[in-house]
Amino acid sequence: MDSGKEAETLDAKERIKFRIGFSRMEKKYEWKDHLIFMGLLLGLAVWVNRGIEIRGLYMDDLYFWSCYGEQSFLQYVFPMGSTRFRFLYYLAAWLEMAVVGNRVAWFVPINILLNAALAWYLYFIAHRLSGAKAIGFLAGSMFLSSRMAYYQIGQVLGLMETMALWMAVAVLWCLYRYINGEGRQSLLIRACLLYFGVCFVHERYMALLPLLFLALLLRRCKNPALWGAGVGSFVLVQAIRALTIGSVLPAGTGGTQVADTLNIPQALKFAFSQAAYVFGINAGPEHLNGCPWGQSPLWVKLCVILADMAVLFMVCGLLSRLFGHKGKGRRWALWANVLLFVGFIACNIASSSVTIRVELRWVYVSLAGALLFLSWIYGELTRGMKKELYLKRLWPWGALFGVYVLLMLPAELFYRSCYPKLYLWPDQLRYNSLAEETYEKYGERIFGKTIYIMGNSYEMSDFTARTFFKVFDKDRLAEGTKVEFIDSIRDIGLVDEDMLVLREDPEHNGFQDITDFVRELKLKVDYGYYQDGWMDEHASLTVMAGKDGTIHLEVMYPGIMNGGEMITITKDEDEPLQLPVQSSVVDATLTADPWQMVHLTFDYNFYMQNAQEQRGKDRLAAIVHILAD
Repeated sequence: MDSGKEAETLDAKERIKFRIGFSRMEKKYEWKDHLIFMGLLLGLAVWVNRGIEIRGLYMDDLYFWSCYGEQSFLQYVFPMGSTRFRFLYYLAAWLEMAVVGNRVAWFVPINILLNAALAWYLYFIAHRLSGAKAIGFLAGSMFLSSRMAYYQIGQVLGLMETMALWMAVAVLWCLYRYINGEGRQSLLIRACLLYFGVCFVHERYMALLPLLFLALLLRRCKNPALWGAGVGSFVLVQAIRALTIGSVLPAGTGGTQVADTLNIPQALKFAFSQAAYVFGINAGPEHLNGCPWGQSPLWVKLCVILADMAVLFMVCGLLSRLFGHKGKGRRWALWANVLLFVGFIACNIASSSVTIRVELRWVYVSLAGALLFLSWIYGELTRGMKKELYLKRLWPWGALFGVYVLLMLPAELFYRSCYPKLYLWPDQLRYNSLAEETYEKYGERIFGKTIYIMGNSYEMSDFTARTFFKVFDKDRLAEGTKVEFIDSIRDIGLVDEDMLVLREDPEHNGFQDITDFVRELKLKVDYGYYQDGWMDEHASLTVMAGKDGTIHLEVMYPGIMNGGEMITITKDEDEPLQLPVQSSVVDATLTADPWQMVHLTFDYNFYMQNAQEQRGKDRLAAIVHILAD
């Protein structure tokens, strides 16, 4: 009997030693797990954003690029007297544009990498909150796949939203640690510094101020210095804004002012719509979300509803802890965290509800807060439970979290497929196409050309026409390059080497390069004439006359004349026109009906004796410029 007990005791000790050894080994190689999850998140970021491109800049992106190209560093980063003062963002934007230069296509990969890095940050926080790496990975995956990332990926100014979102979440994380046992004063000070910084990335985050005071209240702080840090950061922000832009009130969207457009009933409506967005319901118009809830397919609605039910079950589990926990201190700690997370989401929703509309990109930070809140709920529901691989408890809480993400993923991917209906997407596609049909096709040869665009239904602004091609020039000048709009190809003469002709393609939100088509339509060469103007001894071509029916010819012979040189020009069936060459340049004018297609043949009784090449069966004779305006 005693020997049996001794054996059981030895077995128990061996099991304990094994568990301790396994735990140590697991911690030793934990970095590999993190690396794998981070790699998976990066792969997901690339995959979900495939197909998003920035090839050409327009509107705000083009304006900020033009400021970078035309202003000094201090003027760009510290725009005194502007309507906005976001010097931290402007500094980051200046550095980004200095790195990118004229390689416009780099902006999207940079945005994807930054968004992936932000997902890594959320992964580590969610891992700490939940105590499970799998939950951190699911939270990061949900963040990356969200339809709300459209602006951060597809616009150059997405850098601003990424920076602000990271700093806002960092404020939340510092305050969470401050009220949960890591009550070092430095965490509160760090949160105040981050608050100060985020206000100069985007001023709407001034609304996070109550969160600082809420954390102090929850911590029952009696240190006046810490209260003063929160007040001081806000006062300093307002003082700097007053000195630099002459106002402490934030500007609204679309050139409006919050003070002028604030409407309380409308703000409440916008707040409820943002809450719905967080739960996957598109509670807004098509041009702002791509597909309103009412137009969403039934399967998408079912996915969202079932996913929200999974979240509801987790919330009910939390409520049972909040109201059923017997320990007063523990119950207070739970309520304190709930108030902090809900306060963070509420402050961000409030900041985005006071202007004239709600854009999905503004709700992205609220979604990030909600994902971290859900991760914390999982951590509380599984507190004290043994670890199961990458989770603490698969059933039911881990399964519910996984079901939420797996159901929302196809819904998010569907809504991402609706991006072309967003208000900014068609214009981005158009200017991507413009860049593709010009600079990407011709390279630096585009500079100095006149680009004719047939039609102007896209209503390109004069600023865009003047500035668009400067982006691709290393010297940021694009000298001689200009854009002109025409109603018909009849509005231009013959197409020469200094011209490009495009037409709008509204059906595909793009442009088409019709230069070769128009060139051949206006001047069709049968033989003997080349684009650089050289003509053989014998040539045949058909040219379209201009609006007044005249065709001007300028013949240049750069060789040595021996006398008796003659050019014979035959127009249609008319008598041949004999032009004696008595100087190096000979001019002639032919007449026809307006827009008539005129067939011309040229015959020379001379040729270039020292020509370095022969392009056709005949020898090169002269350089001929044909004008038919």
